[in-house]
Amino acid sequence: MLFVNRRVENIILTSIQNPLVKQARKLHRAKERQKQNLLLLEGTNLIEAAFQVDYKLDIIFHTDRWYENHQPLCIKIADKGLRLQPVSSEVLNAIATTVNPDGVVAIASRRTEQELIIAQTKLGIALERLQDPGNLGTIIRSAVATGVDNLWLGNDSVDIHNPKVLRASVGEWFRIPIATNQNLAEVVTQHKQAGIQIVATTSNGSKSYWDIDFTRPSLLLLGNEGAGLSEELIALADEKVKIPLANGVESLNVAVATALLLYEAKRQLN
Repeated sequence: MLFVNRRVENIILTSIQNPLVKQARKLHRAKERQKQNLLLLEGTNLIEAAFQVDYKLDIIFHTDRWYENHQPLCIKIADKGLRLQPVSSEVLNAIATTVNPDGVVAIASRRTEQELIIAQTKLGIALERLQDPGNLGTIIRSAVATGVDNLWLGNDSVDIHNPKVLRASVGEWFRIPIATNQNLAEVVTQHKQAGIQIVATTSNGSKSYWDIDFTRPSLLLLGNEGAGLSEELIALADEKVKIPLANGVESLNVAVATALLLYEAKRQLN
């Protein structure tokens, strides 16, 4: 991999034409992240979260001001033998995907694909054709907060390594098992065979979400922001639930809907 095992450099990179900078900027695109097997971590929060779980960081680009304001973290990073690469503000802005980065962007390895153990699931989530990276990141954050065991992401969903997904998760992205690019019909069938309750969210649900017994091992199914769940997955569900809405509101944001169901499950499990 491009950034591994490089020694610490003290020369400040000031040109966006620098080969290292150009290579880093390519990671804005999903195709390049997959090709290089690398991703971008933007902002102090994500750097600290990655460091806390010993997630492999290949190189940390930073401005002088950031370095001066985060000496304790920089010392820990240097002690790990990781590369701290100073760059100008202009170069940092070019590497980052945010409008106003806080002075640090890291290159890290993509997370390895995990084989989740269905039989151990007490509370899981399966997401079908989710498209918005902010929604996925927010769902991940809520899932970690409520003790979700496994998260399944179906085919044609947003790239799990999208920088917006990581930022929206506020660091919790590192703390939950995720299986990506799944055939969710197969995943749901396997859960049913393991005796796990399948709960699908749909506007035509016969029950409200608080009427479900979440003390049973359960897999929650949530769908695309506009189209919702496919009829195929709805048909596989043991329970079809709705979120009651007043005043003619058509639907809730999928991340909000997920949080409501997860916290009801958490309430019952506690």
